[in-house]
Amino acid sequence: MTSPLMVADQVWVTTTTEDHIAPSTHRDDLRRAAALPDRRAREFLAGRGLLRETLAALRPALADADITTDPRGKPRLRGHPGVGISVSHSHGALAAGVAVGRAMGVDVQRPGTSVTASFARRLLHRHARRIAALPPARAAEEVAWVWTAQEACVKASGAGFAGRPWTIDVPPGAPTGRWGDYRWISLRDRSALPLSCAFLWPTGD
Repeated sequence: MTSPLMVADQVWVTTTTEDHIAPSTHRDDLRRAAALPDRRAREFLAGRGLLRETLAALRPALADADITTDPRGKPRLRGHPGVGISVSHSHGALAAGVAVGRAMGVDVQRPGTSVTASFARRLLHRHARRIAALPPARAAEEVAWVWTAQEACVKASGAGFAGRPWTIDVPPGAPTGRWGDYRWISLRDRSALPLSCAFLWPTGD
């Protein structure tokens, strides 16, 4: 996926890898990256590059806007509170999300080769037994899919880890679901890597 994919009304997700995106050269992004270790700085600028490229494709006037973060680290476009944005990185994989008129979060994960039973129980709770019989790599992949949905939800809400993402009920194999006022979607039919987004769902919809 290299161009923005609309996953819901006014909600888009883009994903790529670090070696397929030009890092951001925005003055503010460069200033922030200068305070980071080299590897983290490269990852940060690649993520911002993907986000700005996504904005340029959808809302060109916003592509050069300053990006701020709230006290919990949720990114925001300065002067454009009605546009939700999100970025995710995982071992060279990148994802960016943009939503007009609502908050949103996106998360991508490269699965490990296996997953411990205790970690699976922590994320899956009553569903953990459903992956216990899977081959190790397949179990790790499914846990990663679940985690991306959980993480996308707390990113969308702005709570981050304080929102206790591991407590959000995401059944293995589920393509979509709800968490309070948020809807999450796992892009199982669109992405080779576990990739999910979440966004505020309008009241009454």
